[in-house]
Parts: sequence; structure tokens; C-alpha cells
Amino acid sequence: MPRKYQEEIFIRAQSSNIIAALDTGSGKTYISVLLIKWIVLQPHTRGKVVVFLVPKVALVEQQAAFITSQTPLRVRKFHGRLDLELSDRANWKAAFEGADVVVMTAQIFLNVLTHSHWSIDRVSLIIFDECHHTRKNHAYNGIMREYFQVDPVERPKIFGMTASPIWNPKDAEGSLQTLERNLDATVIAVREHVSELLENSPRPVELIKEYYPPPDHYLYLNPNLWDTLSYFRSDNVDIPWDKLLMKYHVTRNSLGPYCADLFIYHDLRPRISQILYQMETSWKEQLGDPLTLYDDENYGTAPMDVDGVVNLPKPPIPVELEQIDAILTDFQSWFDSSPPSHSSSLLHSSSSPPTPTSTITSSTLTAVTSHQLPTAQSTVPITVPLAWCSPKVKALTESTFHGIVFVEQRQVAACLAKILGNVPELRGKIRCAELVGHGGGHGSGRHNSASGGARGKATVSVRADVKGMGLARQQDTVKMFREGELNLLIATSVAEEGLDFPACDLVIRFDPLHHMVGYVQSRGRARTKSSSFVIMVQAGHTAHLSRYTMFQSSEPELKRVYQSREGPTRPASPGISSDSEEGELEEDDPEDLAVRERYIVPSTGAVLTYGSAIGIINYLCSLIPHDAYTPPPMPKYSGDYAAVLELPASLPLPIDKLVYRGPPRNSKREAKRAVAFLAVKALHKLDVFDDYLLPITGSKGRSEHDADGRRLMDVSSIPEILDVQVREPWTLGPRLRMHVITIDGVDAAGLVTGTELPELELMSEGHTISLRCTDELVFDADEELEKLRMLDDYTKAGIWFCVTGRPITRLMTCFVVPLTEHNCIDFEAMQRVIDEPHGTYDWTGVTEADYDHLMVMNCNQYGRALILHNIRKDLTARSVPPPGSREATHATYEDYFVEHWTRKSRGAFVPTDCPLIEVHSLPRRPSGLYRPMGRLLDVDALRTHAAPVGSIVPQGACRRTHFSEGVYRAFLFLPRLCRRATDLYRAREARFQLGLPPIADDLLIESSALPTTNAKWNNQRLETLGDSVLKLITTVHVMNKYPHRHEGQLSQLRQSSVSNRTLLARAKEIGLERFLTSEGQNVHVWRYTVPEEEDVLSHMLNSCHAVQRSFPRRSLQDCMEATLGAAFLTGGIEMALHAGGALGVSVGSTIPWSVRYSRRPESSPVPPLFSELQSVMGYEFHRGDLLVEAVTHPSFATSSGASYQRMEFLGDAVIDLVVMRHLFQKFPNATSGQLSAARSRAVCGPTLASIAVRRLGLHKHLLINNAELSTAINRHVPLLEMLMPDDVIVKGWKYDPPKALSDVLESLIGAVLIDSAYNFERTAAVVEVVMSDILEVLTTNLPRDPVSELMVWAATAGCKRIAFQKSQSNADLRRNDSISVVVHEAVVVGLAAERARLLLNDPNFEMNLARLCNCGKAVLERPSQTDSSVESAVEETPDLTDETEEGFATLAKQKLDEDYAPSEHEVVDIEDTEDVEEAGTERNGNAMEDCQAILY
Repeated sequence: MPRKYQEEIFIRAQSSNIIAALDTGSGKTYISVLLIKWIVLQPHTRGKVVVFLVPKVALVEQQAAFITSQTPLRVRKFHGRLDLELSDRANWKAAFEGADVVVMTAQIFLNVLTHSHWSIDRVSLIIFDECHHTRKNHAYNGIMREYFQVDPVERPKIFGMTASPIWNPKDAEGSLQTLERNLDATVIAVREHVSELLENSPRPVELIKEYYPPPDHYLYLNPNLWDTLSYFRSDNVDIPWDKLLMKYHVTRNSLGPYCADLFIYHDLRPRISQILYQMETSWKEQLGDPLTLYDDENYGTAPMDVDGVVNLPKPPIPVELEQIDAILTDFQSWFDSSPPSHSSSLLHSSSSPPTPTSTITSSTLTAVTSHQLPTAQSTVPITVPLAWCSPKVKALTESTFHGIVFVEQRQVAACLAKILGNVPELRGKIRCAELVGHGGGHGSGRHNSASGGARGKATVSVRADVKGMGLARQQDTVKMFREGELNLLIATSVAEEGLDFPACDLVIRFDPLHHMVGYVQSRGRARTKSSSFVIMVQAGHTAHLSRYTMFQSSEPELKRVYQSREGPTRPASPGISSDSEEGELEEDDPEDLAVRERYIVPSTGAVLTYGSAIGIINYLCSLIPHDAYTPPPMPKYSGDYAAVLELPASLPLPIDKLVYRGPPRNSKREAKRAVAFLAVKALHKLDVFDDYLLPITGSKGRSEHDADGRRLMDVSSIPEILDVQVREPWTLGPRLRMHVITIDGVDAAGLVTGTELPELELMSEGHTISLRCTDELVFDADEELEKLRMLDDYTKAGIWFCVTGRPITRLMTCFVVPLTEHNCIDFEAMQRVIDEPHGTYDWTGVTEADYDHLMVMNCNQYGRALILHNIRKDLTARSVPPPGSREATHATYEDYFVEHWTRKSRGAFVPTDCPLIEVHSLPRRPSGLYRPMGRLLDVDALRTHAAPVGSIVPQGACRRTHFSEGVYRAFLFLPRLCRRATDLYRAREARFQLGLPPIADDLLIESSALPTTNAKWNNQRLETLGDSVLKLITTVHVMNKYPHRHEGQLSQLRQSSVSNRTLLARAKEIGLERFLTSEGQNVHVWRYTVPEEEDVLSHMLNSCHAVQRSFPRRSLQDCMEATLGAAFLTGGIEMALHAGGALGVSVGSTIPWSVRYSRRPESSPVPPLFSELQSVMGYEFHRGDLLVEAVTHPSFATSSGASYQRMEFLGDAVIDLVVMRHLFQKFPNATSGQLSAARSRAVCGPTLASIAVRRLGLHKHLLINNAELSTAINRHVPLLEMLMPDDVIVKGWKYDPPKALSDVLESLIGAVLIDSAYNFERTAAVVEVVMSDILEVLTTNLPRDPVSELMVWAATAGCKRIAFQKSQSNADLRRNDSISVVVHEAVVVGLAAERARLLLNDPNFEMNLARLCNCGKAVLERPSQTDSSVESAVEETPDLTDETEEGFATLAKQKLDEDYAPSEHEVVDIEDTEDVEEAGTERNGNAMEDCQAILY
């Protein structure tokens, strides 16, 4: 229940904007919850959100949890460590629209407003926690500046909360007015219920604790650690000695010499370990392949002497570094309680190589990560006598503890927390830990050093252990303090504000107070009546004591300033009020503020301000790709009061657009903001930033627009399984059309339906079948229904006999009819079948001419069609079967027939007074499977069929049917004929309605055939090819459309155009689903009938050309890409562009590239350096400057020339398509998975690097200005020169050459494409020449790499709880430098996939899979080819990673499916299905016979 004073503030907040000035612990957040509940009920706030702002990340979690516990509202939380990227407009919009309250850090909300993801007028209430920060350039103030730009009627309500509204006690009224003006609110305090407030917010007892000044000398180690290290200071080791010295003296002065050395030890140890680790890694790489030097297969292949010892000497360690490492090791027992790390053991040990594989146990993992955990046991290994501590620490130990000690610097907090538990006077009394801010170091989980960035040099920047804490660690520390596991926190200012701590018995200000806010906030942590607030002051230091006294004495008077005011008026202009705290030096100059501008993008409302410009520039530069050897590109500011901004040369801008000069300003900070503001405006006009002032659009394929800015439809509501109306030719309608079926050149029968079918021809079983439309079929009105009934009955009888063996109940939508010699319907023949659907026993007129042509039926086996072969007048049923015959097991044929034909419900009918006849079974054809003409094999045309197995039956038991040979043969081929006609109809409808170019019919059919058809030529292969086509045509488009955007931006633009989400949206927009073929080939149940749910009469009158079908929505994306692949195969890039335009893909235009991007007529000379290179490539450049750009590494690029990054982006797409087309054509029977796997081997970094070095010698031409990269390239060149093509294809995953080698090859190919006026075929010819040896050995039957091998093995074993996990081989490194395999949360092995599979499969290994896994029995069956669960997982989680169990299992399932996907030669051939279908007929025989026995 709310207290009275809370209700008082709440009621006043309803009527106006207020700032609630209440002490810490008085329940300000609860008042805000009351206000939230009230505001959401107001009619005018519907569709708006409440924004709760906090200044620190930890407060987001805390306040969101509190609001959630107090209200039923939808609460979302955001801060910089959550995974929603700034460019992800769609999800930002969805997040706000799906929430009632959003809790976020102020900077995040300011970014949201800046880029127009949301707007102030769509907010009903903004709550500012710790609102005294709303000053100067704080994000709170930036948000309020946007607030004031909104029409007052549309502005949200403001509610501020603070315990200290006055920054500057010397100008209390001015501070209040500034805060009120900035927040457009009035500061208020409790008036009516002050006594209740005091009861619930008691003041602690304030004490002053004096301590003596630190002595000049201590009874301590001599020499100590710092003095010892100082002898070996050297510039050869990149250690910031001056900064360390400054922090050393601060720590020594505050805590004493032991803590100062403790700080130095824990700062230097990770630095030295990192340097030694990199030197060791460099040495291993020089031995050969760094990844395989010590694996099981290649162990011992490095250069060795006769004793098997590696004979390459280890690199010398700088003497200074050796000495520093030795000193740290000597002092380790004084400062480090963890086991000895032996950071340099590998370099100082014997020359034998390390153990190839080491198993990581749980204890090892704990040791690796223990330095990250906030435990009370994080202490030093020795007892720390007070003689080694400063008088300040001695004074601190005289207190009793359950509280917080506030210090200024992180290293002081860390050292103090480590030693207090080991001070004899405090041992067993305290359990303490430090609590510091996030900073930018290890604790935040953000590393700036790139892997392998400083190889071969003793230079590295390693962050110390005291550089910050991550959010999770902060939360864990606070939780342990709340629950009593810790009774003392050593905290920086992070604990002053907001965080919810229990009331502390004691709060100590260990370091001096500097401002009023710090005094009020830290004191607020001691809020019980018995609490003490201790101020530690050095004896004789009057300045610190007087400052505290001033704060203490002025506070009551300051409170009266805002408690006694009656309706104060907020000033409209700054006047002379103060926006600074006491002691601040530099303020924003009023003249500078007066000339500030705002730049608003009219189309979106995105706003650029002086406060946001620098951040936007930094965001742009952070997206520029760079390798491990190149420092991250950063903007450079120079000048003082008129700043100059120099953008990185990696940005593809004109020379004059890389440098900007700002106007003069009165402060350096303002000058920097001004020039950044000018730069962002200019870059927006150059289209480097979009209209939301973002350098990239969307995030991870989730953009709302494609690369052309066209909006994408929302696909989130599209179900996983689509129910669609697919185009269908089989209908009746008011007009019928006659088609003639021709078999081997002879008109065999007619086909009647309501649609004019396309002419077609197909081959099957050595026969040529064709279909042509002759004319419209018209019946007299009075006999139309009767004629249709005849057509229906006749066709059903034929399909029953020849196709399905089952009766059909629904009205047919196509009819097979007998023809006269003039190709008219032979109604007399039809009537005979209708009158006697099962034939007649009258054999009159049957002659030898009817042998092998007449279809008969045995009444004992109804539904089984037979072909008369011979009449054996010499045999009757009572004849004796000849020896060796099937019937020889019985005395007479009659005995045999009776035994085999007798059923429970009837006896066998075996006449004995008639001759026997020889018959052959007529196999049914219930499959629509056929091969397009382009896929025919020679065997199809030349196949000779073996003589069918015959049998002998009594003539009197058989009826001869009235179906002519031509008709029943037409029925036999009818399923394939109907399927082919359907495919052609849909393909041509798609071409016409979608505006597709003249893609070959068979390719267009294949592109729309889903895997569910079970045909051997579904769209998966074309989809794989089309993926490469789409990648290239969009790459060329975005490169030319955005000439000033760098590779990182282009990559995001391309992703927004080729993502599954985009393809699905475009497919739905054009209605592509109407033309897809998903039906299976089997037609045991005849599908060409009027649907059950449809009225027959309505169907006949309306001529419905659609049928209901269901298939996964992912099929649409596949068909988009497959259609592009089909267009490319038909007409190359030009036709692919036309197809892309018709499909809505971002291709820019259907105008050919050679016209659209014609090259400059003037040429430029090619430097002599490249003469030999052109000769090897077989291509001469028209523009030599393109060739120079293609070999220019970013480290070499200057403002006068660009680097190869954009060309590399283009060349990557070109090589991808060339290789895929080669594979597609060379391996026509390969599956999609096999094609993709082979392509990835051919275009991976090691393969391209080997080509660059071995074939082209590009390492000699590469322009580099980076010694480390040059050294790394030189180390890898000998290995790459020796690698044979088959080795790099099969074992390429083992090598890790510098990425620059593969990049330069890709950029060279990109340069060829540009130089040739985008002539793809000419460029492809160059690629094929350059990669000829690789393409020659490339095959689709490649051994899997170890990761894939492990995944497939795990999927086959049925285990779903395996994942890779980044780990640390050395805890001192403070970085993840290795990979472990984790199975059911147990760390199995530390060298990843290959070793893990061997151990998990080893029955003698203590952690083999059989012992660890309880996922159930192995799934050994062949996986389903239409498993939609995998499709869904892949589509909805584009960022699948093998570092999660779910991601690993999904990727493993994909690879297993690819392995089991049947290749074309594995699909059962058409002719091979005959026996299967006959067997199916046999199984249905008994039921059919029982049915017929009742009828006849």
C-alpha cells in the first residue's frame, strides 16, 4: 500500500510535470509505478508507451523487474548489452509497439529518437531516474532537447526522481532553475506528510574518522616489486610505465606499499602472458601449418632432427621481458593465490613439442574462469600485516562491518577487497568483494585486440584486471550482498545511485568528497536509525574537512529552497543560473550554444544534433571491415578551436570528401562536435548515410526495405505451412476442348478437358507420346449432361483398369475418349464399355490378329488387366500341367486354379469345358514421374523390354474388354501425360502472369518443382545455382548504386536484398505460390477430379483453374532463387536480370550491364609491375588504375587512392557463381548439398590464397604497409607454394593463411569484371583459367571436415546436447584462444572436433558418448526430405551458431539431411517402378475381388 507522502507526490504529478526530490530509500520508484498505472488508463494515451529512463545499465534490470512485479503491463528492457542492433528498425518498431512500458538507458532512447525509430509524440510519460543528470551533454538533456521540438500538445508527461536536485550548493536557486528548465518540470518535496517521510527515511549518524598521513617509509619488502621491475623498464616492451607509475603512487598513498605492488602484479601478469603467448603462436606458425602441427594425423611432420626434435629454434625473448616475467614469477606467492601459471614455460622448456591434445576437466575450467567470479574468497595468498598498509587502511579496520566503502578508483577497490580478509585483525569477520563500473575492459566482455594482431613482436595492449566489471558480475555481487554472502562492498560511484541495496549499518567515504550529489547519494546507503556514515579525512587536510562541513551544513538550507517554494515559475532562458557542479572548469559557452544547428531529414524525421554527430561518425567507421593486422579505422580530429576531421581512407569517397574543416568555436569540445555535424550532413547528401542517418539498413536480414529502398511486406504472420490456390488446367467449365494423344506417331485416343492445353511431347519406356489441341468440343444442350456422364463413366473404367485399380467417386475433370478415324469421339465404342464395363464372355470374332492387343479380365481376379497372347485349344482346366511349370505342383490346372482363386466369401469359378488362354499382365502406371526431354538418357530411347511373365487361365473365366489397344495404351501413359501438361501449363502461366523472360520450359518447370514431388529433378539444384546468381546481380547493383559506401555497408545492403525474409516477401507480393508444383508423382488415388468441397455444378459453370495445395513457406524462397538459376542457364546474366526484375529482386534495371555500366573510353597505362600477371591471367586491362586498386591493401591506401575492399566484395560474388556453374554442369547428378559443399571448398580462404600465391604470385604484387602482415604472408608463402590442388581442396580447413591473400585474388577478379564493362562471360573465362587446376580436381564426393564429421556423427547417434565453447588455454591471457567440445554440459576435449569425435566414440574413454548422452536411441533411419522443422529453424534463426546446443543440433540435422539426400541416380527409375506397382496391385487384389464378387 502506498504511504501518505507517496500519495501526495502522486496526486501532484497527475496535474503537472514534477521532479520528486526525496531521499534515497523513500520509495520514489513506487510513486512512478502509481503514475504509470494512472497514465495508461487515460484515453489520450492509447497507442503510446511509457518510457522509464535510467543512467546506468544495472538499473535497467532492477527497475524493469520492479515494474513487472507491480503491474500486469508489458515491460520491455533495453541497454547497450542486449542484442537489438541500432540499425534494426523493424524490431525496434515491433518492440515499442508490443510494449506498454520500456525501461532503457538514456543513450539508447536518444539513439532511437535520433534515427526516428520512435518519436516523442508517441510517448505518454517519460520517467527520469536520478534526473539530476539532466544537464550539459548528458543523454537525459539530449532527450529533453528533442522533447522541446514537439508541439506542446503532443508532449508526454515528465516525472523526475532524485535525492539531490542541487549540483552547486553555492548557487542553489540557479541549480534548481536549470534542472527545472531542462526537464520542463517543477522540483517538489513532501509538504503535508513530512513526519511520515522522516520515519521511513531516517538519517544516519555522521562521523568523521581521522587518519595519519602516509609515512615515507614502511616496514615492507626491500626491494619491493615495483623497485625491482623499475630496473628493467624498456621501450622494447610495450608497457605504459608512466601510467602505471601514476596509479602505483595513488594506490600506495591510499592503501600502502603492499597494495600498490598487488596492483602492479595483477596489471602486468596478463600483459606479459599475452606477449609470450603471441610469440609462441608465431613460432608455431613458422614451423608450418599452425593448426595441424600437433594433431594426431600430422604430428611429426614439422622439421625435425634425427632425434625427432623440432629443429626450428624458438624466437629469442627480449631480455627485459624475460626479466620481468621472472620477477613476476618470483613474487607470485606474495600476490596470487591461484596455481602457478608458468606463462613462459613453453618457451623456456625443452625443445620437445607440447602434448598434442589435452583433456580439460571441470577443475581446469574452474581455474580458467575463476578470476571472473565475484566471490568472497578472492583474496591474496598471505596474511597482510597492518604494517604494510597505510594509516588510512589501519583506521578503516577499526570499524565493525556490514556496509559499503566508497572509493574513487577501480584499482583501489580491487586491491582493498583482496587484502581486507587477510588482515589479521579482520580475519573471519568480513566477506568482501569489489563493485566497480563497466569500463571497457575484460569485465565488460568487449575485447578490442584482434586475434593474431601483434605476431612476432613483444607489443600488445592488455587490459588490467581492474578495468571494469560486466553486468552479470555486477548483478551477482549485488545479489550476494543482499543475501548476506558478502557483508562488505568496496565500491566506486557505481553504487551511489539507484542500485537497490539493503539498509547498511555502515557507509564509509574512504576517499574525499568532491560534490554535493556524491555526498547525498552515498549517505543514502546508510538509511537505518542505527546506521553510521563515516567520512575519512586525513589529519591536517583542512580543505577536505571544510568541504564536507560545507556540504553537511548547507543541505538543510538547500532543501528549504525547494520545499518552501510555492508554485515556482520555470525560467524560459538560461539567464545566470548554473548548470555546473562546484569545481567544474569547462562549461558549454553560451555563444556556442546559440549557434548550434539541427538537421532534420524531411522524409523520415531523423534528426542530427551536435550531441549525436560524433557518435554517428564513429558508428560508420566501426563498420569498416579490417583484418587482424590492420588497426580499426577511426576518424582523426585535429585542431583546437576550429577542428579538422579526417575520415579513414578506407571509405570510398572522393579525396575532397575525406577531410572536413569546422567553424571556429569557443571550446575544443564544441569545435569537435561542430565539424562532426558538418561531416554527417555532407555524408548524408553523398548517400553514405540513409534517410534515417544510419550507415546500414536493417540488421541480419531483418530490414524493412530492400537495397533500393522499396518497402518489404511484413511476413511475420505468414504461417509455416501455406494453404494456397495453385493454378490447375484440369477443369470442366462451359467450354471443352479436344486434344489428340499420339503414341509413336499414331493417334491413339482423345483427351477432353475445359482448358486448352499446351502442345507437348515426352518420351517414356522407349515410346514417344505427344498431345495437341484440335478444336473446341460442343454438345447439343439437351444431351450435354448425358454425354458428359458417358465421358465420365468411360474414363473412370479405363483408369480403374489401367492406372489405379480403385474405383473413382468424384466427377472427372479430364476424359480419355476413343476416336474415330476422323479423330471424333467414338460414342459407340464408349457405349459398349459403359454397357459392359468389365467386358463380355462372348469371344466371337476373336482371332489371332487380336493376340497381344486384346485386353481381357479374369473374373476371379477383378481389377487386374490382362493382354491376350494365345488361345490354347489343346488345353482345358482338366489338363495335366507340364513338368517345370508353375502349375506342375498340382494334378490338373483346375486344382491349381481352385486353390489360388478361392476366397472366404466365394469359391473359384473354373470352367472345364473351354480352352485355356495364355495372357500377360498389363502393369499399371500409377506414377506421373517422367523425364523432361533435356534430361533423357540414351537408355530411355533404346531400352528393350524383357518379355513379360505370362500365365494361363480358362477362357470361360475371362471377359474380353471393349477398350481398344490405342485407348488402353493412352490410359497407361495418362498419369505422365497429365503431369507434363500440368507442369507446362503452370510454367507458361507463370511466365505470362509474372512477366518472366523466355526461360526454357523444362528449366522453368524444374525451378517450381518442390522436393515433395519426389521427382529426381526438383528445384534444389537450381536453387543452389540461383543463390549464386542472386548474390552476383545484387552485388553489382548495390556497388554501382552506392559508390560511396564501404564494403561493410554494401554487405548489409546485399543481405537485405537476398535474405530469406526479403525473398519470401517478394514472392508473396507477386503471388509466386500460385505456380508451384508440390504434388507427389503417385496417383493411386486419382487427383484429377472435382474437389470434394466444391459443388459440381458451380465448377462446371465457373471453370475454376485453381486447386488447393499445401507446402512450407520456405518453398517460396527456394523457388525465387531457382527461377533465377533457370534464367541464367537459359540466357546468361542478361536473362537473369530480366527474371530478377520480374520477381521484384533488387537488380536496378533489366538493361544489360554492358550498357548500364559502360566503361570509360579513355584508357590508363598498366604499370610494368603487372605485365607478367596479365599474361598469366590471359587478360589485358583497359584501365591500369583498376589493377593498382585491386592489389592495394587498406594499410597502403591513402587519401589519394582507394583500397581493394569494394572490388574484393564484387570478386567474391563472381568467383562464387563461376565455380557453382562449373559444378552444376560437370556433376548433373550431384545433390544441392554436394554442390554447396564442393563450392565452399573451392572458394574458401585457403584455396584462393593458394591460387593467389602458386598461380599468380600475387603476394609479390600486393601493396602493403604493415610489417606484421608482410611477415605473416612471408611465413605462409612457402607452404602455399607447395600445396597441391587436391590437398588444398581436401584439407584446406587445416590452413589459416592471412585473409589478404584470398582478398587480393577476389579483388583482381572484381577489377576484371569492371574493366571489361561488366562482361561476365569474359570474366568467367579468366576465373576458369586462374582456377583451372582447382576446378579440375574438384569433385562432389569430398571427405567431410572434422566439424561436419562430428555433427553428422552426433546427429546419427541421436545426441542433441553437443556444442562448441570458447575457452582459455591460459587464464592470464584474459582472452578466448581455444575451443572446447561440451557434451551434456561436460567439457570433453580442448582441441575441438576431430579429437572429440574419436574420444566420444572410444568405449574406454571415461566420458564417451554412451555414458554422457541420454537423448534416446540413435536415429538410424534415413531422414525425411521434407522435414519442415529444420526449415523453420533455419529460417527463423538466421544466426545459427554451433556454440549452442540447439544451433549445433539444427546444423547437424541439416548436414545429415544433405548426406542422405538422394542423388539423381538413387531415385528409382520410371521403368523400375513397374514391379513395385504390380506388387501394390497384387496387395489390393483380394479386396477388389471381394468387392466385385458382390456386384457380379
